[in-house]
Amino acid sequence: MLKHLYIKNFTLIDELDIELHRGFSVITGETGAGKSIILGAIGLLLGQRADSKSIKSGADKCVIEAHFDLSNYAMEAFFDENEIEFDAEDTIVRRELTAAGKSRSFINDTPVSLSMLKELGEQLVDIHSQHQNLLLQKQDFQLNVVDIIANDQKELMTYQQTFSQLSTLNSQLLQMKEDIERNRQNQDFLQFQYEELESAKLTDGEQEELEQQSETMEHAEDIKTALYEADNALAADESGAVSRVHTALYSLKSICHVMPNATELAERLDSCHIELKDIANEVSSMLEKTEFDPSELDHINARLDKIYELEKKYHADTIGELIIRRDELKQQLQGIENSDEALQELQQQIDQLSKQATKQANELTKLRQQAATQIEEQLRQRLVPLGMPNVRFEVNVKKGELNKTGQDAVSFLFSANTSTPLQPVSLVASGGEIARVMLSLKAMISGAVKLPTIVFDEIDTGVSGKIAEKMAEMMQEMGRQERQVISITHLPQIAALGSHHYRVSKEETPQGTTSRMQELTDQQRIGEIAQMLSGSNVTEAAIANAKQLLKM
Repeated sequence: MLKHLYIKNFTLIDELDIELHRGFSVITGETGAGKSIILGAIGLLLGQRADSKSIKSGADKCVIEAHFDLSNYAMEAFFDENEIEFDAEDTIVRRELTAAGKSRSFINDTPVSLSMLKELGEQLVDIHSQHQNLLLQKQDFQLNVVDIIANDQKELMTYQQTFSQLSTLNSQLLQMKEDIERNRQNQDFLQFQYEELESAKLTDGEQEELEQQSETMEHAEDIKTALYEADNALAADESGAVSRVHTALYSLKSICHVMPNATELAERLDSCHIELKDIANEVSSMLEKTEFDPSELDHINARLDKIYELEKKYHADTIGELIIRRDELKQQLQGIENSDEALQELQQQIDQLSKQATKQANELTKLRQQAATQIEEQLRQRLVPLGMPNVRFEVNVKKGELNKTGQDAVSFLFSANTSTPLQPVSLVASGGEIARVMLSLKAMISGAVKLPTIVFDEIDTGVSGKIAEKMAEMMQEMGRQERQVISITHLPQIAALGSHHYRVSKEETPQGTTSRMQELTDQQRIGEIAQMLSGSNVTEAAIANAKQLLKM
């Protein structure tokens, strides 16, 4: 439950610091006093989008902070999953907005994303405003109500996993059929491309080797001349480098016994002589092997031209890419040949999953039909005391095609009297009737989901007198079930039944218009309710009536 609310510099509120209580509380105040501002601040704590214009004029930053007692709501798993410290008796949620448009969110002083704040907020507070009555027009809301009462979340999740797999396979089947049809139309062309690449007998690395051979052969005469000259310089009988080094080596060796320093030089020159002989032999061998064959060069260049042509045609940069394309074509052709088998196999998987999904959807339908009966009975029990003695309410669960929520379309049918046929509630119920239906639904849902705090923003629209009192009693009963219920109201019959009463007022200060909220004492409550009964001129009769409503 929400036990403490602090607001600073938010629209007309300069600073609000107030304690809230368990059970049923009411908030009253004149139109425009700032009740909606307080709801707006709470909405920001629940993850709604922020607007820097919400910051009080002249302030740099606004802060909204709430303390919650979650002792009875088993919510520790959320904090564990998100690695946030958990304090069941004092969970702190804070939102900060700056005039520069920046927003920061915290849970127990841990910075969190807006989506995480919203995820927690949905588990903490439900704000029911008048526009939410429009939800009765939406089938997904009606289905959600049935699912909550059916407590079928586990079965629904299992079904949705199956349906997701089924949808994926159906998409694959459609894509496969399109691919096969397209490939069959192009089969002859694909076959031609494959045979062209296959007949080329491509080898990875071949292009680089051929290009090197071509380069070498095109310079064969230059290479042979250079090798001849090198061979002659190294290996000529008398003037060659090998012979002359050998002569120098013999000369040094002849004086080693009389000149010890010559020994080291002789050894070094001996190594050079051995290396020169080896180089001379290799040069001579290369010279003998270097032959220029014009026909071989033509063959190499023809092969390269074919490779270049294929690369250009297939938008490839290397033979490796051509090989990949060839293998892809082979797989496509094999796929065409085996397409009927692949289609049959995928269709069998789809049929199997479809049966499984249908079975799971039927189980959901069964649970929903049971819940529908329960909802019908509970709604009648709640609506009759609210001034609808002849009310008829039916939850129509109609089976259809499989979809992400199952196979059921849910519609709420309503009639306030015996002479009017059942029709969709949004078409035939008046504003006051819709308010009573929504309150009854909320009372029923809150018992199933155990929300800590429920706020009703003028749900009493269109009702008055005894009916309003009965609505207040229903909210009072909700507040006794380990839950906090807060009603913003203009009706004294509802205000009088709150265990705690807060008044929102607006006043002019030197700094501008400011909204205030205060918890009323018993005596102040009498005055507030008397004013709600009689207007600005509070009469003795109104005060007496207020005391009677308050049972004082």
